Amino acid sequence: MDKIRILIADDHVVFRQGTRALLELEPDLEIVAEAGNGEEAERLATELNPDVAIIDIAMPGVDGISATKQIKKLCPNTNVLILSAYDNDQFVFRLMQAGASGYLLKSVHIRELISAIRAVSAGDSVLHPTIARKVIGRFVPSPDKPKENSKPGVLSPREIELLKLMGRGLNNKDISNELGISVRTVQSHLRKIFEKLSVNSRTEAVLYALKENWINLDDEPQPKHIDKSTVQS
Repeated sequence: MDKIRILIADDHVVFRQGTRALLELEPDLEIVAEAGNGEEAERLATELNPDVAIIDIAMPGVDGISATKQIKKLCPNTNVLILSAYDNDQFVFRLMQAGASGYLLKSVHIRELISAIRAVSAGDSVLHPTIARKVIGRFVPSPDKPKENSKPGVLSPREIELLKLMGRGLNNKDISNELGISVRTVQSHLRKIFEKLSVNSRTEAVLYALKENWINLDDEPQPKHIDKSTVQS
C-alpha cells in the first residue's frame, strides 16, 4: 500500500513534532518534511511534491494563506489541509479561495486529523463543524429567501453531474466508478470546472453550485464531511 506523503508546516516546534510523532504511528502515513514558516513550506512542497500539506495560518514571514496559494499554483496535486487555532471569517474564505481542501481547528482529536488527511488525499473536502457553519451560512441561500432559478450555462451537463456527485461527498475514484469513466477523465473535468467558475478547489466549486442553486443540500445526500444537523438555521 502506497503511503500518504505529508508535509507539516507550523511555527510551534513542540506542536509540529508532537503531531508528527502521532501521525507516524499510522502505517499508511509518512511525514516527508517539516517547515517552520510559509516560505520553507513552499520550497519543500515544490521539492518533494507531497500528497498532503498540513498548513498553519499564523506563521512568520509568508503566512499560511499565501503559502497555500503558492503551493496550489506550483504543486496542484498537493492537497492542502489547514490546521489552525483561528476560525475568523476572513481566514476561512480566503483559504477556500486559495485552494485549501480542508480546514480543521487545532482542538480536533488526533483521530479526526488522521481521518481528514486520508479524506483530502483521496480528493474529498473536510471542514470542521464550526467552519462548515460559516461557509454554509455565507454561500447557501436561506430557506426564507426566494430562490432564483439560475441556469449553469457555462457548464456542460456532465460537469453539473460531477458537481452533484462532489456535493454528495464522493472522491475522484468514487465518481469514476459512478460514471463509468477513468479517474484521469474525472480530473480533466474538474480542471475545466475550476477554470470556468474561476475557483481553486472542490469545496469552492461545490459552494458556488450551492449558491447558484445548481445543486441542493435538501434533495441531495449529505456530503460525508459536512454534518448539516450541526448547522443552525
